[in-house]
Amino acid sequence: MSERMRRVNESLRKVLADGVERLGDPSIGFVTVTGVRATTDFSQAVVYVSVLGSEKRRARSLAALDRAHGVLQQRVARELRLRRTPQLIFQYDETVDRALRMSELIDQVVPASSQEQRGDDDSST
Repeated sequence: MSERMRRVNESLRKVLADGVERLGDPSIGFVTVTGVRATTDFSQAVVYVSVLGSEKRRARSLAALDRAHGVLQQRVARELRLRRTPQLIFQYDETVDRALRMSELIDQVVPASSQEQRGDDDSST
């Protein structure tokens, strides 16, 4: 990815994060815009979001964001003045879920191995 695309994606993320916060729609819930990936021709931009709550909450939040995409696209057009304003596609960012799962797996392994080490250390004294 070129430096220009990285800058545009980060600018889109900032504008959209601020825009989502200002929507004031309670059905959106607690949403964080974690990243944006625009196509090179700026026809589309996938907006990655994390949502605090259950899967049902996540579905409601994504539906509310889809309903608000026109308002958010207008905000992007007004603030960034790109040649073409990308169509926004909201997608749940599974990175947080994967990180939590990895942390759980590590926690399951680490206590077992740390106890083994303590047992080995005790036998050497």
